[in-house]
Amino acid sequence: MAAAASLNALTLRAPSPTPGAPAALCAGAPPALAWTPRSRFPALRAARRVAARAAAAAGGDPEDEWGKESAEPAADQGGAASTAAAVAEAPAPEAPVASEVAELKAKLKEALYGTERGLRASSETRAEVVELITQLEARNPTPAPTEALTLLNGKWILAYTSFSQLFPLLGFGRLPELVKVEEISQTIDSENFTVQNCIKFSGPLATTSVSTNAKFEVRSPKRVQIKFDEGVIGTPQLTDSIVLPEQFELFGQNIDLSPLKGVFTSIENAASSVAKTISGQPPLKIPIRTNNAESWLLTTYLDEELRISRGDGSSIFVLFKEGSSLLY
Repeated sequence: MAAAASLNALTLRAPSPTPGAPAALCAGAPPALAWTPRSRFPALRAARRVAARAAAAAGGDPEDEWGKESAEPAADQGGAASTAAAVAEAPAPEAPVASEVAELKAKLKEALYGTERGLRASSETRAEVVELITQLEARNPTPAPTEALTLLNGKWILAYTSFSQLFPLLGFGRLPELVKVEEISQTIDSENFTVQNCIKFSGPLATTSVSTNAKFEVRSPKRVQIKFDEGVIGTPQLTDSIVLPEQFELFGQNIDLSPLKGVFTSIENAASSVAKTISGQPPLKIPIRTNNAESWLLTTYLDEELRISRGDGSSIFVLFKEGSSLLY
């Protein structure tokens, strides 16, 4: 699996005193300073001189005192000032309701049930999954996933993909009980900037894994570039007991395996001793030196238990965090 991945100011200004509001200009002034149309400008100059003398006597700056006076809200504008303050303190629009996101995740989990990570999904199911993914991406609580690497960190289990190159591997599940894809996972180490993709297989005789190791670089708030450097074939772990189905279907025919039970009983005894020897061997590591072993990953939704990513060829990956209730 190629691991392929992602936001304001209100200026309030108290209304300036209007020429028709003498109370704001002359509040507390002696009658000689009262507003009259014929002495408009002399009264204004007189008021400023009174304020200047008072400020000088107090040892302050006359301009500062006048500034403070003119900056104070007028008595008849108290309602407007209170309204402006209320607007300033009004809360911002609420974030997407958590219950809404939880409901979408529950619907997504239900839609993915029985699709075998997307392999058996019908066109109607795929359309439903894409719609749910789009709604979740619009409510993404982590708009810059690459700036929240600790949230990306850990093991993620693949629940769904539209990446067609994985379908041949997923197709092994069409051989019931003989070969089964147990798990496809991606483990991210945010401290060392490494990522490991792993596929675990199980069969009647052994379990094993195939994985790729890679390094990643942050290219944008949502995007990382991945370069694969090593493939690893895990050491087969032989089962202590060989469990065979009574029968299985192959090319449309039912194959009866009951006559082979006696043969496998003797093989089981030998397998137990061989298992200890093989399991002690180190995994086979294959260096990847091709220049084409690169990919990119765009994370479009991320929280503590769900990650949605998009990659090459418009592919979609839905992954659940290991231990999440979404896995059960």
